[in-house]
Amino acid sequence: MARDPETIQREIEQARDALAESLNELADRAHPRRYVDSGRQQLQAKMADPKIKYALYGVGAVLALALLRKLFR
Repeated sequence: MARDPETIQREIEQARDALAESLNELADRAHPRRYVDSGRQQLQAKMADPKIKYALYGVGAVLALALLRKLFR
């Protein structure tokens, strides 16, 4: 049974549109900016933890004191 050329053309266009939509979604998912934003959010969440925040303050203070001590010795 032969199919109508208009029906075939319509199916091809629908398949092309579906493929374009899928490719756009994949491009959005794989965009590097998305990974950067996700990493930034994770880092900010970890930095909000008082244990990590104050530990980094302490390390910074020790390094600053060591640098000052070395400069003035």
